[in-house]
Amino acid sequence: MRERTLGRTGVPVGVVGLGAWQLGADWGRVGEDEALATLIAAHEAGVTFVDTADVYGDGRSERLVGQFLRTLPPGRRVTVATKMGRRVPQEPAAYNLGNFRAWNDRSRENLGVDTLDLVQLHCPPSEVYRTDEVFDELDGMVEEGRMKAYGVSVETTAEALTAIARPNVASVQIIFNMLRLKPLDEVLPAAEKAGVGIIARVPLASGLLSGRYDEHTTFGADDHRTYNRHGEAFDQGETFSGVDYATGLEAVRRLAALKPGGMTMTRFALRWIIDHPAVSVVIPGARDGEQARANAGAAAMAPLTPETHAAVRDVYDELLRGSVHERW
Repeated sequence: MRERTLGRTGVPVGVVGLGAWQLGADWGRVGEDEALATLIAAHEAGVTFVDTADVYGDGRSERLVGQFLRTLPPGRRVTVATKMGRRVPQEPAAYNLGNFRAWNDRSRENLGVDTLDLVQLHCPPSEVYRTDEVFDELDGMVEEGRMKAYGVSVETTAEALTAIARPNVASVQIIFNMLRLKPLDEVLPAAEKAGVGIIARVPLASGLLSGRYDEHTTFGADDHRTYNRHGEAFDQGETFSGVDYATGLEAVRRLAALKPGGMTMTRFALRWIIDHPAVSVVIPGARDGEQARANAGAAAMAPLTPETHAAVRDVYDELLRGSVHERW
């Protein structure tokens, strides 16, 4: 698989990674054997970057990723990014050295490693990005060898820009897909100039951009696409990218008419993201090996034409800009 450098980590990673939220919780139950088979299939397809978090299944996702790491043969390496901070009430005071150490210890135990590859603050309150002490403490943890690098996962472009200005932030994870174009305005150019990696999350808008859903699709009670459509449990932007479901369906139908012949809607959506060189890695989720392999295949697709990119923006401008652009 084609590789890009993951920002200030200096580490090359495959441009298509794997998001492991689905393997932990909030997307319906995924069995342990299914989860491990998904991770193995993704790696066999060229995936060398896995993104998880301590809150996904309250550590279940991390533990499954740790099991997977122990199956790798000598000499095979996968970069694992985890996140911390969402297992406590979201108050700026919770982002302190004592909690950082405790969260870090738990993630290292879950993953079965002494040093974490990349630790990201997990969409903390906006004030945290402006707090010097937070980043001083993260610097100290890198010096101690607890983790090799740190980054942030953000909800808004303003948070991303604040983080990019920090000298030792290695990467920024942000929602970026055909239904959420705002990062193109300032975030991607600023990250590229600063040498900060961009991890594109929610690339398929919670599956909307796969083209598999319609007005009659239902989701399980334990699936965030049922219980978080209006931000009841966490930021609304994490579910269908914050787009109204009916509007999202209409946008996807129009986008589907733009995809090249022979390309699935999923690969079209992922290829659109990969075409932006400031993106280090895109992290679609997968519930099984077939999905993981299909996602990874997007890296081998030919780049889309400038005309196609312009047409995608036209759909966004007409249907979505008014509801999502200024909010995030």
